[in-house]
Amino acid sequence: MAQNLVDLDYTPDALAAIDAALAALEAGFAGLLALTPDQRQMLTKMGDKSEAFCRKADAVFGENLAILPANFDLPAYRRDLATMDALRPRLARLSKLSQRGDDTQMAVGSDLMSNALEGYAVLKVTGKGQGVDDLRKMLATRFARGPRAPSAPVTPTDPTVN
Repeated sequence: MAQNLVDLDYTPDALAAIDAALAALEAGFAGLLALTPDQRQMLTKMGDKSEAFCRKADAVFGENLAILPANFDLPAYRRDLATMDALRPRLARLSKLSQRGDDTQMAVGSDLMSNALEGYAVLKVTGKGQGVDDLRKMLATRFARGPRAPSAPVTPTDPTVN
């Protein structure tokens, strides 16, 4: 094999431990939301400058409780800030782990595809008359192209006609 970016072999016990850890994470993060694309688009977003504004607002609110409306829930506001502070480093770690998983999956797929192509190329050249013609043809279906639909003729438009 020419390419071998990844060489992992997970035992059933290791996979069971990973599954248990994932179940614990799913249970621990059970309160996380799943927004629709429309909901995401409609939300007011908080960037770095907005976060600084929100933190300064907390200090101002705390010093001026008497002028806040009666229905303003300052403890809930502060819980949201604490939730942001608690979630951010953990979600960053999860994101890095997820990216490593995606990269590893891509590398494993690349290993498989590169080596399958290499083996297929060898079969095409040296497999003739070796009793593997049917198997080679079966592999060749990956590269089969269906009949192409004829494209509609393109008629140039006259730029002087509107």
